[in-house]
Amino acid sequence: MEQSGLIALGAALAVGIAATGAGVGQGIASGKAFESIARQPETVGTVRTLLFIALAFMETLTIYGLLIAFMLIGKMA
Repeated sequence: MEQSGLIALGAALAVGIAATGAGVGQGIASGKAFESIARQPETVGTVRTLLFIALAFMETLTIYGLLIAFMLIGKMA
C-alpha cells in the first residue's frame, strides 16, 4: 500500500474512532442524566448543567479527531 493510502486510512480511523467514542459516551451520559432527573426532578438544573459540560468535553475529543484527520490529509498533498 502506498504512503498516501495509509495516510487516508489513518485519517478515516481518526475520525471514525473519535466519532464512535463520543457518540457512545454521549448516549450513556444522556441516559444517566435522564434517569437521575426522573428520580429527583428537583435537581434538573444542576444535572442539566453538568450534562452540557460533559457533552462539550466529549465533542471536543471528536473535534480533535477531525483536526488530526485534516492534518493527515494535508500531508498527502
